[in-house]
Amino acid sequence: MKTPSAPRSAVTQADAEAAVRTLIEWAGDTPDREGLLDTPARVARSYRELFAGYEVDPRAYLERTFEEVGGYNQLVVLKDIRFVSFCEHHMLPVVGVAHVGYLPTDRVVGISKLARVVRGYARRLQIQEKMTSEIANAIEEVLKPQGVGVVIEAEHSCMTLRGVEVPGASLTTSALLGVVRDDARTREEFLRLVRG
Repeated sequence: MKTPSAPRSAVTQADAEAAVRTLIEWAGDTPDREGLLDTPARVARSYRELFAGYEVDPRAYLERTFEEVGGYNQLVVLKDIRFVSFCEHHMLPVVGVAHVGYLPTDRVVGISKLARVVRGYARRLQIQEKMTSEIANAIEEVLKPQGVGVVIEAEHSCMTLRGVEVPGASLTTSALLGVVRDDARTREEFLRLVRG
């Protein structure tokens, strides 16, 4: 499930570890002291996991669908999908929840796939606005539902731990497409389900 637009970097594990050693020295510590000896390898391994979104095409998770829905034609909403991402401006954690919904036409997708799509886009260097749009657009383009709604609420460490230092502040973004955007009743139902 590789993303064609993001091929594997030629940077090696050793290169990444050397960069971490440099940052440790730059911060004022000694990478050779006992407590830090294994830190470069640990950081490189953890970054490989935290940025695993570059290894997948999140849209591929949506390709397996189910057409036997027993006539179901109402909103499908998966709430409180917890995620961790990283701000592309400071490489600090963005921690939050995503609420994802769609109004199917003639098929649905397994609910775990919606969570995997969120995780696939979150595990990249991101800005929340882009991530919100990417998730909504992927669902719209692959499932071709009548409408899509995505709401993301997250705390950005780049704002809460440094800079303006406002702990507890969170950012909310939304992407509403199709009837979820254009039909007032459907939009209100989606937002009520997300808030409820």
